[in-house]
Amino acid sequence: MTLVLGAIADDFTGATDLANNLVRAGMRTLQVIGVPDGDVALGEIDAVVVALKSRTCPVSEAIADSRAALDWLQEQGARQLFFKYCSTFDSTDDGNIGPVADALLDRLESRQTVMVPAFPINGRTVYQGHLFVGDRLLNESGMENHPLNPMTDADLVRVLSRQTSHTVGLLSHHALVSGIETTGQRLRTLQADGVRHVICDSLDEHDLATLASAVVEYPLVTGGSGLGQALPAEYRRLGWLDEVTNAGRLTPSSGASLVVSGSCSKATLSQVEHFLADHHGFALDPLSLSEGDDMFEQALAFAREHLFAGQGEAQPVLLYASASPEKVDKAQQRLGATAAGELVERALSRLTRILVDEGVGRLVVAGGETSGAVVSALGIRELRIGEQIDPGVPWTQAPLPERDTPLSLALKSGNFGDVDFFSRAFEVLP
Repeated sequence: MTLVLGAIADDFTGATDLANNLVRAGMRTLQVIGVPDGDVALGEIDAVVVALKSRTCPVSEAIADSRAALDWLQEQGARQLFFKYCSTFDSTDDGNIGPVADALLDRLESRQTVMVPAFPINGRTVYQGHLFVGDRLLNESGMENHPLNPMTDADLVRVLSRQTSHTVGLLSHHALVSGIETTGQRLRTLQADGVRHVICDSLDEHDLATLASAVVEYPLVTGGSGLGQALPAEYRRLGWLDEVTNAGRLTPSSGASLVVSGSCSKATLSQVEHFLADHHGFALDPLSLSEGDDMFEQALAFAREHLFAGQGEAQPVLLYASASPEKVDKAQQRLGATAAGELVERALSRLTRILVDEGVGRLVVAGGETSGAVVSALGIRELRIGEQIDPGVPWTQAPLPERDTPLSLALKSGNFGDVDFFSRAFEVLP
C-alpha cells in the first residue's frame, strides 16, 4: 500500500496527539521532527506526521516550513494532506492557522478546506461556530490566560476571518445531523458561494464520522486529532488502507523515569500538584534562572540524587516550571514573555539532555513549546507511535545514538490528561 495520509502539525505535542489517534484507528504511523533532509525508510507505514514548531513563530516562517513539509509529503506519495492545529484553535489575530491554511490550499490549487478542531472525548466541541472546552466557552475556559496565544473569542468564524482575506463560512450542526449527503451538498454550496474555509460544528464522534465521509477525498483537511481518528474508516471503505493489528506495538522500555513540565495550563498545574503529593519534584523559576547557573545546578543535583542514587528502581522525578498565571505574569513583566519562555525551555531541555545521557530511559514532557525544545535538544528526528496513555497522548519511542534500547517518550499537550497523568503514564508503559 502507498502512504495514505501526510500530516503537518504546528507543534510537537499536537503531532503526537494526531499520531496517537491514527494508531488507535489502525494506521501504522511515524512522526518525523521537522522536514527530513534525507531518506526516511517508511516501510509498512500508512501515515506520516511532520512535527513543526510553527504555532507561535512569525507567519512567514510558519508558511515556509509548512510548504516544505507539504512538498516532502507529496514526494512520498501521500493521498491526502492534513494540517493539524490545537483543539483550542491557539492562534493570534495574525495567524498562524489562517495564513498556513491559505498557503497550503494555494500550493495544492484547491478551492476549499474544512476547519474541524473538535475533539469531543477531550471536551472540545463546536456549536454554531463557537468552541467549547467542557461546558465553558473557549474564552472562559482558562485559555484566555494562555501566555503566548490568549484566546479571548470563542466564535471561530470571527477568529479565522481576522487571519485570512478569504471568505470563512459555517457548516452547522443542523446539516451534519441530516446526514452525509446533506453535509456534502452544503459544502458544495458553500464552495460555489466562494467560501474557502469552512468552520464545522461537531458535538460527538458521530458528527466527526459524518464529516470524515464528506471530506475524505479533499486534497487538504485541517483540524484537531478528532477528525484524524475518524478518517481511517473512510480510507478502508475506499480500499486505500488494509486492516492492521497491533499498529502501536513498541519494544519494552528501560531506564530511569523523568517528568519535565513547562506548561502552565490548568490541567498541568493540577497534574503537578497531584504528582508532588507522592513524588519528588524541583521547581524552576525564570527570574532565578535569569540570574545565573545556580538554580540550574541545583535542579541537576536534585534530579541525579533522586533518579540514580540508591538501590532498586527509583520513583519518577519531576522538574517543572509550571506556575500560576500570576507568577507567569510577574516573570513576563520583568523579563518579557519571549525571554521568560526561552529561559525555561533552555533550562529544561539542557537538564533533560544531560539526564538522558546519564540513564533516563522513560521521559514525559508536558507543554508544546517545552516538548519542542526537549526533542530538539535530544536530536530526535523520528518517533514510532505506541499505545495511548490518555486521549491525545501516546507513548512513543525514538532511537538514540550509542544506546541499545530506544528512549520511551510521551509528549503531552498542556491541556490534556487526567489529574494522575504523570504517575499513571509510567504504570501503563510496556
